Amino acid sequence: MRPIVFAAWTLFLPLVAGCTILDSLPLGNSPVAVGTRVDRIVVDKSARKMWLIEDDDVVRTYRVHLGFSPVGDKTEEGDGRTPEGWYRINRRNPQSRFHLSLGISYPNARDVREARKLGKDPGGDIFIHGGPRRWADRFRRDWTDGCIAVTDRQMEEIYAMVQLNTPIYIRP
Repeated sequence: MRPIVFAAWTLFLPLVAGCTILDSLPLGNSPVAVGTRVDRIVVDKSARKMWLIEDDDVVRTYRVHLGFSPVGDKTEEGDGRTPEGWYRINRRNPQSRFHLSLGISYPNARDVREARKLGKDPGGDIFIHGGPRRWADRFRRDWTDGCIAVTDRQMEEIYAMVQLNTPIYIRP
């Protein structure tokens, strides 16, 4: 191989390889100190981002996948929407079908009231969880039934930092 071609490949290959590695990492994050506990979570549905926050500092930022019909607030079971508003992490599931999961306290009293006005069941079982088990779903933008999904590796980080009763705000 000629020296100039070798030099080009030496510079080009790490860039190509880095693109796929960087796409799977949390956005702009450095290593988290062992024992870090976040005090709140913010999810922006339109930006498809989730921030873990400790003492007003963003500890981690993640790209997220939402429900298969993400625009608007969840109003009933099966609508494919991710709820909007203030909730709490109310359960931890180390045996989730989606690697690990953290339960979100949906529906709250407001959600139940709104669903009843419409004569609907608000549904439940909304989680932050790991990636899909079906290979094809890995390439869909929004594929959950209303949950917030990240990669399995990211979920391990989140699971380690988020405790029960942590507030979560999901904004449109």
